Amino acid sequence: MTDLSLQNPVFATYVIAACLMILKAVAMSWLTVVRMVGANGGFRNPEDMKKTPMNPKPNANQTAPLESVERIRRIHLNVLENVPFFLVAGLIYVTTKPELIVAQWLFYGYVVSRLLHFIAYITAQVHEIRATFWTIGSLIIVYMTAATLIKALGY
Repeated sequence: MTDLSLQNPVFATYVIAACLMILKAVAMSWLTVVRMVGANGGFRNPEDMKKTPMNPKPNANQTAPLESVERIRRIHLNVLENVPFFLVAGLIYVTTKPELIVAQWLFYGYVVSRLLHFIAYITAQVHEIRATFWTIGSLIIVYMTAATLIKALGY
């Protein structure tokens, strides 16, 4: 069995977590669109104010920032700043042949921390709550990266 095979339960666990994080990242784009269309505003580009079947009554305020849309954009940016590191760190961590239970805690722990971060962010919780969930995910990435580096150095 190779490390990067779905027959390897550690890699399969990683694939599940990675797929969930990729789907979450893509869903953020859709959530932004839903918010913009629902509010008929928060658009970014001048051409978005042109009259079309989807925008029959354009107005100059459609490109003004809307907090509900901007919050989703900030969440999306945060996802794009963090999830790629998990995808890479998790993949190279698989090659260290960790115990399955450890890998499950790390991979699924990351997914849960990011979902809780999303909930805290979307519901405008205080910074400390959001930062706690971000920190958990970040520490998981640091741990996996450090463990992989140590293994690669032959320790």
